[in-house]
Amino acid sequence: MSSTLQKDQASKPSTDRLAKQKKLYERAMELIPGGTQLISRRPTRFAHGVSPIFADRGKGARIWDIDGNEYIDWVSGIGSIILGYADDVVDDAVKSQIDKGTNFSITHELEVELAEELVSTIPCAEMVRYTRCGGEACAVAIRIARGSTGRDKVLFCGYHGWHDWYLAANHVEGNLNDHLFSGIEPTGVPKGLTGTCFPFPYGELAALGELLEKHKGQVAAVIMEPMRSELPPEGYLAGVQKLAKEHNTVLIFDEVSTGFRLSEGGSQKALGVTPDMAVFAKSISNGYAMGAVVGKRDVMEPAARMFISSTYWGEAVGLIAALTTLREIKKRNVPKYLLGFGEQLQKELNAVAKETGMPVEMTGHPIHPHWSFTVEDAEQKAILPTLYVQEMAKRGNHGYASFYLNASQGPAELEQVTAAAREVFSLLVEGIAKNNLKSMMECEMQKEYFKRLVR
Repeated sequence: MSSTLQKDQASKPSTDRLAKQKKLYERAMELIPGGTQLISRRPTRFAHGVSPIFADRGKGARIWDIDGNEYIDWVSGIGSIILGYADDVVDDAVKSQIDKGTNFSITHELEVELAEELVSTIPCAEMVRYTRCGGEACAVAIRIARGSTGRDKVLFCGYHGWHDWYLAANHVEGNLNDHLFSGIEPTGVPKGLTGTCFPFPYGELAALGELLEKHKGQVAAVIMEPMRSELPPEGYLAGVQKLAKEHNTVLIFDEVSTGFRLSEGGSQKALGVTPDMAVFAKSISNGYAMGAVVGKRDVMEPAARMFISSTYWGEAVGLIAALTTLREIKKRNVPKYLLGFGEQLQKELNAVAKETGMPVEMTGHPIHPHWSFTVEDAEQKAILPTLYVQEMAKRGNHGYASFYLNASQGPAELEQVTAAAREVFSLLVEGIAKNNLKSMMECEMQKEYFKRLVR
């Protein structure tokens, strides 16, 4: 997007910029509970009234909404886009497979071919099962762990989807407050599952050890996100692995969100700790619906005798998309590129913050950095993230106060986001000085996003 077009888009009233989308959203709210299928896509998670609501298309690093506005998508399809939107190589492979058929009455050879790719790439992978998304993958992994161990209880740390086994933790008030956001009601989740799932805090080995001792001999699995946007404390994951082994408990790494951004073999390869099982989705297939549960043979093989089955888990579009994506990640050395681009992004945006005097710092691992606002006033601190999202959206940058990187983002995107941040921070600094940030709001206050205990 040119600087002239960016300024035109910023100055255009949101009522005009989003005219079609606002009408369509009214229709959606009448027909779809919550207005969309994913909480993270709800307009209230961004700057509702200013941020885009409905996508028309995407290519590379950018998306266009149905009103024709262009944005760099710094959320990368909620993390599912790792190569870039509409990647030619992946899409050509998918189109070719569609011409040959997508779902058959017998197994497709791609099931085996993808399994071999995963086993050769991911340290813990000796056997593989497929799903269509991350929440399913977590649920399948828990079923397999329970079936393999003959135990019922699960200890968790992080976000693991919407299924009953996980949300049952909130039958005891507030257990998910630090893992999702406060106020999640386990509506529709059987009360009989109370006492089967327990949270533990990230980075505190003693707390996990105490839980394992308290429920000694009853814990089927410890499932956790090994990292998200910051590296784990030194020795922490190795300590978790040791505790799980001592208690004969299956250790599961939920790598749905980090995926293959840190390493072509997942976070476990980069972090040097091999779990018993791991789950992947999102970036495994560059936006196509696909998930995988991988693990060591002694844990996975009993799944052959468990009722875990779905017509669409072997559907060929997801299989070919995943196989092609994984090969392209290796071929293009995507993890190395994302690390370098993320480091440059952090450096240049932090320089802009310093230049404008904005009390904010970009921290976290370069593959998934985030802004930390450092103002002392509590009201200003609450408003600033929403104002940031609002003003960046007006300048063609869609996202949260954080960045999900993909390999199509490059010099043009870096230049645009830096120029936009310079303008936005100058506005916010002035608003802080005049104490009129509230009057700058053109949207609803951003609803609390997942707290993500795993930083």
